[in-house]
Amino acid sequence: MATDDPSSSPPSDEDLTRSRPAVLGTRALLDALAAGDGDDSLTLASILAGLSRQVFGMLLFVATLPAFIPIPGVGGAIGGPLTVLVGVHLLVGMRKLWLPGFVARRGPRRASLQAFDRLISPWLARLEKLVKPRMTALIERRAASMFTGLLLVLLGILLALPIPFTNYLFGVLLLAFALALLERDGLLMLLCWIAGVIAIAVFGVASGTLAAAATQWLGKLLA
Repeated sequence: MATDDPSSSPPSDEDLTRSRPAVLGTRALLDALAAGDGDDSLTLASILAGLSRQVFGMLLFVATLPAFIPIPGVGGAIGGPLTVLVGVHLLVGMRKLWLPGFVARRGPRRASLQAFDRLISPWLARLEKLVKPRMTALIERRAASMFTGLLLVLLGILLALPIPFTNYLFGVLLLAFALALLERDGLLMLLCWIAGVIAIAVFGVASGTLAAAATQWLGKLLA
């Protein structure tokens, strides 16, 4: 009797989660997620399952994907709130990720991850030779984590605002933050801090958009 060869079928989300090692490099994580049928839709819950200390970096990594979609407003509308969510977790010192159910059940199509994999893999291959665990105090210390969280909250707000020609800029910056968290590279995080402060000063404080958004949010909360 003929039997189907299980190795010939693409892995399901559950198989991917069970077989994923506790710690993988960023490129290996992306390759694992991109493997399979492009028509499949992945959930954030399945993407982030079993990642332990890499979970915040991976969620931020996923949050950057819409920033590279060439449709005005789409990138920021999705990536901005997810970036704020990661920032809030780090800012308040949460060790485990909490996602609302309606967010956990959503996620990108595998075809989007495959396209992003093809786009970014050559760059990741080069970056993997430079990015490595070092100066980990800038990743693990409470004060450092809070500062990273604060910057991500502010950058997420800016990403969500309709500021022209900034999606790619913020996407690249947030991708660097994600790599720093995933690879526990404190030196890269320090560079991200510097670039993040500059971006907030130029696009937020100088233009007044960040202050206007914060005032609007506070007004809604107090109403």
